[in-house]
Amino acid sequence: MTTPDSSSSPGAGRAGALGHLRVLDLSRVLAGPWCTQNLADMGADVIKIEKPGDGDDTRHWGPPFFPDADGQPSEHACYFAACNRNKRSVTVDMATPEGQRLIRELAQQSDVVVENFKTGGLKRYGLDYESLSALNPRLIYCSVTGFGHTGPYAPRAGYDLLIQAMSGLMSITGHADGEPGGGPMRVGVAVIDLFTGMYATTAILGALEARHRTGRGQHIDMALLDVAMAVLANQGAGFLNAGNIPKRQGNTHPSVVPYQDFPTQDGNMLLAIGNDGQFARFCEAAGTDWAGDERFATNAGRVTHRETLIPLMAALTRTRPTAAWIALLEDKAVPCGPINHVGQAFDDAQVRARGLRVEQERYPGGQPPAGEVVNRVVTTASPLRLSDTPVTLRYAPPALGQHTDEVLRERLGLDAAQLQALRAQRVL
Repeated sequence: MTTPDSSSSPGAGRAGALGHLRVLDLSRVLAGPWCTQNLADMGADVIKIEKPGDGDDTRHWGPPFFPDADGQPSEHACYFAACNRNKRSVTVDMATPEGQRLIRELAQQSDVVVENFKTGGLKRYGLDYESLSALNPRLIYCSVTGFGHTGPYAPRAGYDLLIQAMSGLMSITGHADGEPGGGPMRVGVAVIDLFTGMYATTAILGALEARHRTGRGQHIDMALLDVAMAVLANQGAGFLNAGNIPKRQGNTHPSVVPYQDFPTQDGNMLLAIGNDGQFARFCEAAGTDWAGDERFATNAGRVTHRETLIPLMAALTRTRPTAAWIALLEDKAVPCGPINHVGQAFDDAQVRARGLRVEQERYPGGQPPAGEVVNRVVTTASPLRLSDTPVTLRYAPPALGQHTDEVLRERLGLDAAQLQALRAQRVL
């Protein structure tokens, strides 16, 4: 197993900031699992409940698929690995009364439950907040839905792409109408799911802090639409306070110039000049007198005269290769960089220095069981860097049901005969 640094390896003997917490993960796909992976990375013992035989939907969302021993695509999708590190997978059929009983018993021993079923979807199983909090009043129960548990859209299913469209995010993403490729565009990853996972993590940590004072858990109602409206950020504030409806404008910024991509002699680069001092240093390095021009001396002036300045800059940036511009500007405190593809990004010297590629084995030191073709799993390291309680790496994204027997023996005291009987009943 390789890790970002030795302090985050299992042998370091450090439990992580949340090593005292137990989390029951009833979520699947991305928003909920992203939240629980954050908690798991910080040391929480996360038990992921999956449907026997099928598991999380993202186990099948491919291509791309993990290669088998012969290097050929297997039936195991890489997507699942993105958000399920450091968890233990337990297969339980919650549609069965015995499965519901097992999950309730696990919830009674847990600090946190995370689920992303449709509003009311778990009530029929007795696994909703009211039912579980009656058994465990200290339980923090986080629900993740598309539209929340109140309002006219509460019963609807919600997906990242739909929410990007409804929230207005797609209306400000992509090239402007009339430009080549113009039209609304989704962000390249499911950004609302990811933001919702991060907000859910924050809410759970807040609820845990409140529990220190009150001794009680609470229900957290996380909605993708709420999050999408919140992360409109300055674009939302501009509408709410000035009535401005922002439009798509590609890689340019509505309030800062120059803050966009520029053509170079051999491709493209990114300039992110955020203040007048940076612009003046760029001009000095590039050998131009634009910083002394009253039209361009201030950011407000550059925004007003964007249509004049940008073509002048583009003509200049085409005169040197991307690497030459970076070399010229990087020691001048002028933010400048390449526009990488993902492979180039992972090969970047800073990315490598920060240890952002993590390789783990599902079965460290041993061979996968018969029929399991995936052992080595590579993920992106957690960006959470805590000096005293660093992120811990304990489990690779698990095989389906990999830890069922281990967890049910450890948590519920079930013996081999009981586990065999549950399998015979198709509960596990």
